[in-house]
Amino acid sequence: MKKALIAALIVLTATVAFAGGSKDSGGGQPRIGVAIYKFDDTFMSTVRNAISDAAAGKASAEIVDSQNAQPTQNDQVDNFISKGAKALAINPVDRTAATVIISKAKAANIPVVFFNREPLEADMQSWDKVYYVGAKAEDSGTYQGQIIVDYWKANPAADKNGDGVIQYIMLKGEPGHQDAELRTQYSIQAVKDAGLKVELLAEDTAMWDRPKAVDKMDAFWARFGDKIEVVFCNNDDMALGVIESLRKVGFFSGGKFLPVVGVDATAPALAALAEGTLLGTVLNDGKNQGKATFDLAYAAATGASVSGAGWPLDRGKYVWVPYQKVTKENYKQFQ
Repeated sequence: MKKALIAALIVLTATVAFAGGSKDSGGGQPRIGVAIYKFDDTFMSTVRNAISDAAAGKASAEIVDSQNAQPTQNDQVDNFISKGAKALAINPVDRTAATVIISKAKAANIPVVFFNREPLEADMQSWDKVYYVGAKAEDSGTYQGQIIVDYWKANPAADKNGDGVIQYIMLKGEPGHQDAELRTQYSIQAVKDAGLKVELLAEDTAMWDRPKAVDKMDAFWARFGDKIEVVFCNNDDMALGVIESLRKVGFFSGGKFLPVVGVDATAPALAALAEGTLLGTVLNDGKNQGKATFDLAYAAATGASVSGAGWPLDRGKYVWVPYQKVTKENYKQFQ
């Protein structure tokens, strides 16, 4: 009888321990599953590090690389759920696939905070435990356009052929990504709103990637050469690729310059501003996006009110982290 009682107690203890472990990590910290679309994105590295820093001592944040594959990310969400995550923070590979992730989270009653890639409005409204942290991409495009306007007006020689029209190249990020589409649209709209005329020479995607941007710009230069007066890039990695390409044909030495603008204000971009190769960029505040993402996920994981997480909520679901214009005049404050 005594042996049977001891055996029963052992089984009960193991069961309780397993159940507790499925809900929380060691030390009673809630588990938060975090998936990044790919780790080798420069900007997302900043966001990832900010989430990790914010989680220290408060939560067990398991951060995984989805390797730019939505099926991989879906499997990672399943794994988080099986481990008993109390909240999910997801940077989706494909924002249109958010409905799958939301369905999985809703079935397990696990709140989900999307960040940096905004799901469709219908998906955001499909459940009351879905949130989003990001920045309004139209603002970043507007700031890019304003940087070009200021440069163009201050440097009459920028109009190489003297026709009063800005002949430009547009390098876009991922097709269909809301940031790529809105930055493209609003950057040019800002130039037009300032009363300047524009002519698109060519537009292509480099998928946010620096090496791809080098190849694209090599081809653009071979085709258009000195007809190109401005290059807009949807992010800094692509802008740095354009600069790398232009160096090969003699730019950024001996006074030869071509205005290139990006978005993100990454450390390499700030270095390019310092050396005078990048005209300007726009701070996409990865540190505060990461912190806001964690704060919302942590509040949801602990059962606290997300509205009390310290970030203003738009329509009860959205946190918008503001962009800031960055040029050679003010870049030091962002280093």
